[in-house]
Amino acid sequence: MQAGIIGIGKYVPEKVVTNFDLEKIMETSDEWIRTRTGIEERRIASEDMDTSHMAYLAAKEAMENAQVKPEDIDLILTATVTPDQPFPSISCMLQDQLGAKHAAALDVSAACAGFMYAMVTAKQFIESGTYKNVLIVGAEKLSKITDWKDRNTAVLFGDGAGAVIMAPVSNGRGVLSFELGADGSGGKHLYQDQHIFMNGREVFKFAVRQMGESAVHVIEKAGINKEDVSYLIPHQANIRIMEAARQRLELPVEKMSNTIAKYGNTSAASIPISLYDDVKAGKIKDDDIVVMVGFGGGLTWGAILMKWGR
Repeated sequence: MQAGIIGIGKYVPEKVVTNFDLEKIMETSDEWIRTRTGIEERRIASEDMDTSHMAYLAAKEAMENAQVKPEDIDLILTATVTPDQPFPSISCMLQDQLGAKHAAALDVSAACAGFMYAMVTAKQFIESGTYKNVLIVGAEKLSKITDWKDRNTAVLFGDGAGAVIMAPVSNGRGVLSFELGADGSGGKHLYQDQHIFMNGREVFKFAVRQMGESAVHVIEKAGINKEDVSYLIPHQANIRIMEAARQRLELPVEKMSNTIAKYGNTSAASIPISLYDDVKAGKIKDDDIVVMVGFGGGLTWGAILMKWGR
């Protein structure tokens, strides 16, 4: 039994904040942000919209897309570092709001790698035969923990949510290999103390090395070659980090997801939002080999190689 994705959903707030908008409130420029990060704009949630609301809207679409009823959901996993409150978890809130009365529920905290951690967790439950349908959501309201006076971090982050339903898929499809990892000694380089703190230089060095290495590792574990990879979805953190991973896999530019210009870094929501946009745009088709790779605070990292399709 192979676990794969059978449904996708997404929600991003309506409010668009451009680099030009940020020029008005801090000492920065559109050119400075674009050339260093690849970001042109980001979505910011309103005061009265919290992480759980965005998660709910993305989850609802994923369930409709998968044609899965609320009572058929066995487990809900929400990857987030910006829950509405410490407890109850967003996953428990979703269980109630969606009417998924049979589902177990917990949140996953692995920062920007959280969605990879949640997918790998779901894979174990599905392939062991314990659960059939798992709802996974990556949702963040990073705007509420961003220091809008710190131009080094304020230009990077956005809000949003992406969701998938994982379930058994046809033979040969689904998750073929994965890698998860952590280096707690690097936690001091990226953490939240009321606001997000980041040692950009150290995080950049770590990310460039780890994204490429993890992507190569899952390809090797799956027993295939770089040339077999159809598409790469890297965590949308910084275009230069993403480009380093793409070059490591020797993929052409058009085979790498690039949504960072529109949404910025949405942490755990970044990979599922990108997946949604790319599937809807026809860039990912049945039987394509897709590599997803992310890194985040912790420090954490995760990569998944899957053959797309139900």
